[in-house]
Amino acid sequence: MNDETRVEWRDWGPDAFDEARRTGKPVLLSLSATWCAGCHEMDAETYAEPRIAANVNDGFVPVRVDVDRHPRVRERYNMGGFPSTVFATPDGEILTGAMYLGPEGMRQVLESVRGVWNEKGADAGRVPRSLSGDPTPAGEVTPVIEEHIAGQLGEKYDSDYAGWGTDAKFPLPRTVEFALKRERGQALRTLDAVRDNLLDPVAGGFFRYAGNRNWSDVHHEKRLDDNAALVRAFANAYLYTGEGAYRRPAERTVAYLADDLWTGVAFGGSQGPAAGREYYALDEAGREGTTRPRTDLTAYAGANAVAAEALLTYHAYTDDERARRYARRTLEYLDSELVDGGVVTRYADGGDRGESRLLVDHARVAAAFVRAEQVLGEGLATARAVADEAIESLHDDGSFLDGPAEGPGLLDRPLRPLDGNVEMADALVDLAAVTGDKSYRRVARESIAAFAGAWDRIGVHVAEYGSVAARLCREPLVVAVATEPGSDLHRAALRVADHEKVVVPNADERFDLDPGAAYVLGDGEAVPARTPDELVARVAERA
Repeated sequence: MNDETRVEWRDWGPDAFDEARRTGKPVLLSLSATWCAGCHEMDAETYAEPRIAANVNDGFVPVRVDVDRHPRVRERYNMGGFPSTVFATPDGEILTGAMYLGPEGMRQVLESVRGVWNEKGADAGRVPRSLSGDPTPAGEVTPVIEEHIAGQLGEKYDSDYAGWGTDAKFPLPRTVEFALKRERGQALRTLDAVRDNLLDPVAGGFFRYAGNRNWSDVHHEKRLDDNAALVRAFANAYLYTGEGAYRRPAERTVAYLADDLWTGVAFGGSQGPAAGREYYALDEAGREGTTRPRTDLTAYAGANAVAAEALLTYHAYTDDERARRYARRTLEYLDSELVDGGVVTRYADGGDRGESRLLVDHARVAAAFVRAEQVLGEGLATARAVADEAIESLHDDGSFLDGPAEGPGLLDRPLRPLDGNVEMADALVDLAAVTGDKSYRRVARESIAAFAGAWDRIGVHVAEYGSVAARLCREPLVVAVATEPGSDLHRAALRVADHEKVVVPNADERFDLDPGAAYVLGDGEAVPARTPDELVARVAERA
């Protein structure tokens, strides 16, 4: 039984659904997260109410799901945020669902579901359209995709408060990076708003989002992957501007990750909000006498990969040694504990190991090790193994599945997520450039093309789709450096003002190039550059 509730929660797994079939009861799925304030509030106010708990225990098979540990469950049963409260048949089909439910709302829903179940039984269940098995909206990858999403930047930009949209404001770091090359003023002003409103001024690290258009009503969760992605976005803004206003937030967040989320071998997944919002109005001395926010120290593969890539990006532009050291240690943990023969496992917590072969984890781990190859000159073998395994196991009928189509509930229904395909395709474009193996680029193009028939319905929240489509419509900027990593030429290549470039160190070993020089690869003859100034000139000539 959960300590905060009176509900007799079962773990997610086949046993719970078998019990539902055996007893003829519907399943109640509670999708929750360690960092989610509303989830803990619902436990304390709703599930702890004795009569509600008794009704749940008597009439349903209640299952608690940690959405960080079970991302495939999250994607299939998410009702729009967390907590998500979902009622399902013993086969996992959805009866109904909602987000947060207070005591009175839960009483009404329990009564309604019980009535529907008694009347129709499992026939009342439905399968979401995304799991229907219909083919993806395939089309041609053309420049119109980038043009459309670039146009969406202007249409959705909030000229009064920055950011995109007029409701709750999320940082959207990948959208910021898309805008850095196309609408830089929007990108920088949005980062200013993120820095001024979501950066914890005491401990560092970014809060998850603001509930209002003007960046007020801040929700104080801090998640590893959000913070890591913002380190990268601010670092890339610093690359273009050279301004400390963008370097300092990245530096503060690197310190936060190292000081507050580091477990000794990797980064923990999140830090929830404190017990009261007044905590965040206190200075450092005031916070020392209060209860610290709840921290989840589970080291998730995908989130740690995002952190390693972000730290390496920041190090590449600044020579920050702390960032390099923590990135390398994180990669060592991933390689030794969560990657086995190219198969990525989501987490390892004592004897408890998460799922393997999840698309999001493979995409992010591959991207992190490709970045390590560019910055440190090491990691290519792991990147290739992880990418090859994803292509072999998950690439099916032109796009990637989110994981093996197997498991209880709706997990046996294939899901082809747009965002996961985009992340994997982006990593494959980089991998193709670093290795010279064009097969990776072909798979990337096929995966982007699988959704290109709906290009006009893709907006700024998935702006990375436009970035990858653009990279597939023209050859990427590749700087091959025929020196060891860390040389002046290599460092200059990393600081070329294009955050989508690919840098290949030790290029004399991989390509037929003279040692001691850097080359901008592309159409025509590659002319050697032997000094950083000459390299800048070669890049300008290509542009």
